[in-house]
Amino acid sequence: MKLWAGRFRKELDQKTNDFNSSISFDSRMADEDIIGSMAHAAMLAKQGIISAADADAIRGGLADILSDIKSGKLPIDMNAEDIHTFVEGELTSRIGDAGKRLHTGRSRNDQVTLDLRLYLKGRCSILRSHLENLISVLCDKAEQYSQAVMPGYTHMQRAQPITFGHHLMAYSEMFLRDIDRLGDATARMEISPLGSGALASTTYPLDREMIAKSLELNGVTHNSLDGVSDRDYVIELAAVLSLIMVHLSRFSEEIILWCSWEFRFIELDDAFSTGSSIMPQKKNPDIAELVRGKSGRVFGDLMALLTVMKGLPLAYNKDMQEDKEAIFDALDTVEICLTTFTPMIDTMRVLTGNMRKAAAGGFINATDCADYLVSKGLPFRDAYKATGSLVALCIDKGLTLESLPLDEYKAVCPLFEQDVFDAIYLDRCVAMRRVYGGPSPGNVLNQVARVRELLRSCSTDKD
Repeated sequence: MKLWAGRFRKELDQKTNDFNSSISFDSRMADEDIIGSMAHAAMLAKQGIISAADADAIRGGLADILSDIKSGKLPIDMNAEDIHTFVEGELTSRIGDAGKRLHTGRSRNDQVTLDLRLYLKGRCSILRSHLENLISVLCDKAEQYSQAVMPGYTHMQRAQPITFGHHLMAYSEMFLRDIDRLGDATARMEISPLGSGALASTTYPLDREMIAKSLELNGVTHNSLDGVSDRDYVIELAAVLSLIMVHLSRFSEEIILWCSWEFRFIELDDAFSTGSSIMPQKKNPDIAELVRGKSGRVFGDLMALLTVMKGLPLAYNKDMQEDKEAIFDALDTVEICLTTFTPMIDTMRVLTGNMRKAAAGGFINATDCADYLVSKGLPFRDAYKATGSLVALCIDKGLTLESLPLDEYKAVCPLFEQDVFDAIYLDRCVAMRRVYGGPSPGNVLNQVARVRELLRSCSTDKD
């Protein structure tokens, strides 16, 4: 059944029908389509547009269809044009003419964007839970390794001493921002477009606020043209998903580096690694590599959505059907990445000895050495130059700042005393970085406590 069949005298060409059809991907919105239709029917009856008896028959029929779809008793017909056509056709076949009254005061244009808003709202809630799970794992690991000294890097060069816990909590901050952005995107998504009609609303006295309230949405769209043609909420969500993938990809890159023999900071569990078909010694971080690679796929979905929408005049255009495959793919990709990445992090083995060895060999306490001279009264720029000379001397002699004799220190600057070795001791270097947000073990534990409290607040808000 074509909802628009009355105007046409010929059947649609089969290949054109397949090209035009969206049932293969919008069928995943069956629940939302039925729930939205039930709310619409209740409103029509309340406004006296259809009878209460018809509304009851419609709502009962829709409830049965929803139950049958969920149980598998009713397979979705992939020959239908879209999910709306399938549901309405099935409803009419079950309850007769009452089913034909469901579409009163409604267009597929406002119906589909309502379905999509409801569907994306639900998926955002699921993604938020996955992000919370990942952050919780990071907090556990950060607490466990709050004192595990490792080199921090800039330009991929060893820079200053931090802890592994501090490094992990940096990613927790990124993912917390992702949760905030999901919340922001959801807030603009939770608006009902129903009542916008095809583009110019309707002459029926609809109660749009009633529908919004019954669907737990926070209001209605204010302009019928914008109501059916807005896909900002889809693009915004795709941008949020892209940022999540940026963060996962950056983390994956570090996992890949840390697994290499050149670093050997961590070892992934066998359940999250693969081998080589020809090299028996290999243990490859393929999961992290796939996550890194799939970021490009999600970025492509965002670019596709931007490109589809950039030249469209008001109001609805069929181009907008392309929104669903892109955003569904982005959602599916991010979800599988999160659900695979989290247990990979949870089960990885941290090689703290190798981290400590790398920290000891990179002059990453040079800044602390310069700060020591500043504490003795030397201007920082002079202290910086003196410490640079010491580093050059150590490199020439094959030594470290810790192993360089005190008389060599004094030859560069007489302000150096025996206590310089306490000042450049790696654990002390880290412990003294107590500035809020810094890597001292106490700070890391405070960061963990703060993030856990935020997660508890998230759970309370959801309840």
